[in-house]
Amino acid sequence: MVIQTMWKDRLSFSDLENAVPRIEGLACMGCGLVRCAVPNIAAAEVLGRLAQMVSMPLVADIHYDYKIALRCMDFPIAKIRINPGNIGSTEKVRAVLERAAEKNIPIRIGVNAGSLPRDLRSGAGECPDCNPLNRAEALVEAAKRELAIFDECGFTNVVVSMKASSIADTIKANRILAGSTDVPLHIGVTEAGPLIVGVARSSAALVPLLVEGIGDTLRISLSDSMENEVIAAREILGAAAEIAAIEPQPSPQGVESEIRGSRLEGGSACEARATRLRQGGVRVISCPRCGRYGFDTHSFSSRWLPRLYALDKTISVAIMGCEVNGPEEARHADLGITGTGYKVIIFRHGKVVRTVPAADADAAFAAELDLL
Repeated sequence: MVIQTMWKDRLSFSDLENAVPRIEGLACMGCGLVRCAVPNIAAAEVLGRLAQMVSMPLVADIHYDYKIALRCMDFPIAKIRINPGNIGSTEKVRAVLERAAEKNIPIRIGVNAGSLPRDLRSGAGECPDCNPLNRAEALVEAAKRELAIFDECGFTNVVVSMKASSIADTIKANRILAGSTDVPLHIGVTEAGPLIVGVARSSAALVPLLVEGIGDTLRISLSDSMENEVIAAREILGAAAEIAAIEPQPSPQGVESEIRGSRLEGGSACEARATRLRQGGVRVISCPRCGRYGFDTHSFSSRWLPRLYALDKTISVAIMGCEVNGPEEARHADLGITGTGYKVIIFRHGKVVRTVPAADADAAFAAELDLL
């Protein structure tokens, strides 16, 4: 298993000298990959220079513009991550694959529950009450579509990730794909939350998968430091190892059969057990922050978590760092906040309800929260 984390800040040439020792320190802690958001060509140039300065393999995270991926591959980048939900046409994907094959660079197909291809969204559920298996199946279908394109191009140097903020969706999607293909899987819970929340949710989702032998790389996505992401990953792997040593576990195929059987025959009993374990209250979803951020999720979370957890409301709140993870990927949240520069956006179920100066963020958020 390879532990991955994500660079939390924007890439700039002026920060390279400080970035190098920190990345090398992550390597000493047991991190094997660092993924960096590359929102534009300028960032690709910085990442290319950084890749020449560190021993750590660096992954370029690309959204929207395939030309950025092409530029990154002019440098010693260890891997390219693309999202089929927003990278564009099949022709653009093919262009990336051709360059990757030429350079012998692996590609990660990064499917995210919040940015599925549009035709799969209706079956994925747009609200917390929708059937979570539908969303899991939509994640798998998006991954399989992309893998089919890769197969047509004869490109096999690939890893797949299917991430959701839902524990159930994460487990189900990875079990389904692991039961039908031997493609390497990168596992994790996206936007898992602040330190304690994120570690708890990631543990619940990933330990069952790890014990079953599912997963080749992992990242614990926290609204916290990279170092704490690595520490959490090591502890979760250690816990899974202890459990796996107790007794043999069923194969992914067997697990999926049991899941489908329980839905048909014993679903009510399973739901009764789940109901006993559930608690109400606020569920916080927050992105960990990366080089695309326009809103400081870290400081906002630290100010608001005590108050949010004290509320007697069963709602979901999204604290998101940028337009990629903002209203679009968190559109299922009852209330969300993100920002772009000096403006803060507050949204409900993906629809913007207020745009205010950054200085008014807390007051505006409090007012919208009171309306729920």
